[in-house]
Amino acid sequence: MEITLISIFVLGYLAITLEHTLKIDKLIPALIMMALLWGLISINHLPVFEVDTLNKALKPSHIDEILLHHLGKTAEIIIFLVGAMTIVEIIDYFNGFATIKGFIKTRSKKGLLVIFSILAFVLSAIIDNLTATIVLITILQKVIKNRDTRLWFSGLIIIAANAGGAWSPIGDVTTTMLWIGDKVTTFKLIQFLLLPSLLCMLVPVLLASYLPAFKGDLAEAIDDEESKINTYGPTMLYIGLSAIVFVPVFKTLTHLPPYIGMMLSLAVVATFAEYYSSAKFSMSSIDKDHDSSSDHSAVHSSLSKIELPSILFFLGILLAVAALESLGMLFEFADLITVVVPNSDVVVILLGMASAIIDNVPLVAASMGMFSELTDDPLWHFIAFSAGTGGSMLIIGSAAGVVAMGMEKINFFWYLKKISWLAFVGFFVGSIAFILMRKFIF
Repeated sequence: MEITLISIFVLGYLAITLEHTLKIDKLIPALIMMALLWGLISINHLPVFEVDTLNKALKPSHIDEILLHHLGKTAEIIIFLVGAMTIVEIIDYFNGFATIKGFIKTRSKKGLLVIFSILAFVLSAIIDNLTATIVLITILQKVIKNRDTRLWFSGLIIIAANAGGAWSPIGDVTTTMLWIGDKVTTFKLIQFLLLPSLLCMLVPVLLASYLPAFKGDLAEAIDDEESKINTYGPTMLYIGLSAIVFVPVFKTLTHLPPYIGMMLSLAVVATFAEYYSSAKFSMSSIDKDHDSSSDHSAVHSSLSKIELPSILFFLGILLAVAALESLGMLFEFADLITVVVPNSDVVVILLGMASAIIDNVPLVAASMGMFSELTDDPLWHFIAFSAGTGGSMLIIGSAAGVVAMGMEKINFFWYLKKISWLAFVGFFVGSIAFILMRKFIF
């Protein structure tokens, strides 16, 4: 039966990895895999276990209890992401991100590279690397008309966004998973990963600045056209970003799960949004009189735009990995790895390189079930960095890369030839920096 379960997981994993080749949304194999695994566990009355993190051992449990436990943990991540996505969509509803374009004045390619890289690094730490990439490439398309030039900037934005997302608990889905799963805390995460992540961004940017693509100035003038200016855009941008940044503070003060703080932040942002859009204060239903013009409600409009396929994918893949964890398979696999590869640093680096090929969400979910180290153990911080930045080495290796690929029609092999080596150097330098900091500082 174990072989059957592992085969289902491997086949599902392959279908997720080959999403673009099979032309099947990855949420489909994730949900099928999850349902089949738990179904077989229940039908065959297989023993399930709960990980005792204190004693680093497995203790027997009941399928109803363990499934409810894992569903609760998964729901925490999903509700958190729904809140964050909605706040970002509310900001976009008021065209708040157009405010960022005001910071871009130079026509120097090197200057623009520095500005976009810093913006990607900072924004991704606040609104996550996927959203930051979408925002900045949208702005990039208005600033630089030459597509060949834009491709180079887009490649560096991917590297900077993934690096920026790694050191923030709200900057990358995998880091958020580790944070909500009590594997890392906000302060220690920033303390351990800020410098390695910064180097992971700075070194590729420095190397790229010497390449011919970033020499000289833009041939065309920067487009200063300010279309669809919204009076409340800048205000909603600052309110929204502040509300998201407040979430880790709320968790630190109250010791409550992060999704509670995110829901509070969403409520505050939604209040301002409804007031500014002059809509009724209603988040649960649309008044019959407003059915024909429901887009006047910022909240309803934003809720309708959030990425539900991504939410369902997280549900499927996290519960699928939880099934193998509950059977004790991941725990046994971790013991096997430590015997074959005793050096945990090598294991984590390989995990980071693997995340360039396959989705880093199930990789991190699996690592959370494999290892039982305590909160803020350096292993978790290294996993956060490795999984968050390793995906930059291939354009299909991260959500930021995939969305950039779609927005700019970036060729896989062009990225492999032009950008991958820069991402690898940044990943390698950041990894070495982390190992040295852990050894000599922390």
